[in-house]
Amino acid sequence: MATVLSKTSHLRRTYRLFTTYTASPLTPHFSNHIPRPPLHHHLHPSALGSFTKLPRFLSTNAADTTAKIGTDSTLKENAQSDKEKKSSDDSHQSSEQGKSVRGGPISWLSFLLLIATGAGVIFYYDQEKKRHIEDINASSTAVKQGPSAGKAAIGGPFNLIDHNGRPVTEKDFKGKWTLIYFGFTHCPDICPDELLKLAAAIDKIKGKTGLEIVPVFISVDPERDTVEQVSEYVKEFHPKLIGLTGDPDEIKKAARAYRVYYMKTEEEGSDYLVDHSIIMYLMDPNMEFVKFFGKNNDVDALSEGIINEIKQYKKAKV
Repeated sequence: MATVLSKTSHLRRTYRLFTTYTASPLTPHFSNHIPRPPLHHHLHPSALGSFTKLPRFLSTNAADTTAKIGTDSTLKENAQSDKEKKSSDDSHQSSEQGKSVRGGPISWLSFLLLIATGAGVIFYYDQEKKRHIEDINASSTAVKQGPSAGKAAIGGPFNLIDHNGRPVTEKDFKGKWTLIYFGFTHCPDICPDELLKLAAAIDKIKGKTGLEIVPVFISVDPERDTVEQVSEYVKEFHPKLIGLTGDPDEIKKAARAYRVYYMKTEEEGSDYLVDHSIIMYLMDPNMEFVKFFGKNNDVDALSEGIINEIKQYKKAKV
């Protein structure tokens, strides 16, 4: 702007010089002689020089002004471009920051993977339990085909204590038909239901055939099922129900011999449950396995099944 003002001032001075030297001076004279006006007025060299420079000055000034305007326009465009680039960089940086936050160590994906892992462990546990029960079912089916097919490897020796505190082995039950159930006295519902069914079935069998079946309860929770605890428990179901408990290692041997699954679950101090197989084992007078009966059998099915197995056993002995 200062350059434009300076050149404008120089233009004005040049214009004044041009006006001064081109105008004719009219000076009055008090004489009778009337001078003749000069036909030509000689310009001062300096004024003429300024006049000849005027077009070139106007052209230079216009060019400078145009260049100035072009420069200002270029600067504005560059400033606008820099502003847009900075805005783009800020947006990109914010996007990268957002990605880093979402990609942190804690996310919904990690949470879902944790849940999937837990579900897989539970599924594996259930599959192993079902496989164990299916193995027992297969063994029972082989026995049903008759003595020629061989007998399942279920049953064996044990050394436990009855509810009266006396040592008991498998030999004490020989000569009698025996129905054995594994459970624990703190069982909230399944064990009581199964023992009530067992008691009703042996009473029904005796009423139909006159045959006495010895009911036996073996604890899979020896830590809490003491002799006194078992004694009070068996009295609630049947007067002839025999309760057995003992050393944890002996309980484990008996359970392994009868292919019984059991495991503590939901342990909170002394309060816990025991997950176990829900099966009754029918043993012949030699304490050899004949057949097992699952939870799906009611009293009638259980009693009729036992009667049929005893009849087939007697026929095979003839």
